[in-house]
Order: sequence, then C-alpha cells, then structure tokens
Amino acid sequence: MLPRYHTVKGYGEHEIVIEKSRFIAHVDRAETEEEAQEFIQNIKKKHWNATHNCSAYLIGETDGIQKANDDGEPSGTAGVPILEVLKKKGLKDTVVVITRYFGGIKLGAGGLIRAYGKATSEGINATGVVERKLMKVMHTKVDYTWLGKLENELRSSVYAIKEIHYLDNVEIETFVEEEQTQNFTDWMIELTNGQCEITEGDVLYLEEDA
Repeated sequence: MLPRYHTVKGYGEHEIVIEKSRFIAHVDRAETEEEAQEFIQNIKKKHWNATHNCSAYLIGETDGIQKANDDGEPSGTAGVPILEVLKKKGLKDTVVVITRYFGGIKLGAGGLIRAYGKATSEGINATGVVERKLMKVMHTKVDYTWLGKLENELRSSVYAIKEIHYLDNVEIETFVEEEQTQNFTDWMIELTNGQCEITEGDVLYLEEDA
C-alpha cells in the first residue's frame, strides 16, 4: 500500500464549448479495470447519441493499468491527451470519459488534442482532488473527565479525530501517521498524567483535500 497518493474525490461532471462542439467531462475514481470499464459503458449508454465518447484511465500503485480510447476521433487526438492530463496531475485510480457533441466546425489534430486536454483538466478541477494518506488508527480510552481537554488538544494538533465512542469510558479514535505513533502515545500519556489506555488499530487511508 502506498504511503500517500492523489486521486479524484469521486464523481464529477463539467462541460465546455469549443468552436460550437460540446465537450462534457465525466470523472470518477476506479480501483479496478472492471470498475473503469463499467463507468465508461454507463456514460456511453447515457450519451448514446453523442458523436464520440473518448476515454482513458490510470489504475494501480505503479500505474500498471493504462488505457486510452479515441472512440472514432483521429488516432492519438483524444484518448492519449486525456491520459496525459491524468499523468501530469499525478493521479491514480482515475477514469475520465469526454463526451463530444460535434458542432459542425472541424478542429484539426492539434485542436482536438488541446480540446480534449482542456476538457479533462477542467473536469478534474471541477471534481476536486484528494490526497490519501496511509494512517494508523489509535484508540485512546479515558475517563469522561479528560474528554474536554483531549478533544481541544487534538483539534488544534496535527492529528485528525476519526470518531468518539461514548461508552463506560470515552474512546477516541485518532488518525496518526505510522512513524508518529510513539510520539502520539507519549503525548496522550503526558496530557492525562498516565490515566489513559492506548491501543493500535487498523491501518486506513485518510482523505484530505489536495
């Protein structure tokens, strides 16, 4: 698992018009090739009457799965420019379909490359990008008398609270970078005068706006 990487927030859509042609960007996250292909087919069904539904996706920790499809546009003028934007932005596990409704004015090869690149870039910007960081979930159990102090300290710290469970004692789940677990533990012990029980939990990705 990568310690950190960038991907899109989720599904997004954005339209631009170039020389009377409509270019509609459809952007989503896809962690497998099957998910990417399913997304592309769904967009094709939705826009079955479009002139073209060109697509590209980049999947895997080392970008091992890369595909680009021109869907009838001149070779190399649509799918590859879409893929190049994904690479340039350093995104992983991302699929993009650019739907084109032809407006009657031909753009030429250079014009098409620029148009598909621009539509992709603006579509991604409209959707939003997140950084996913691999984090350890630390469980801190304390008496309720410590809750106010710990919550205030955590909210003004570098650590992110995942969840608070109000049980017999209160349990605070906190996202902590793996190399910071000992520092976090020492800090909690210091804040509570040793009156806490700390255990390490799952390793999960924390998403933050990039």
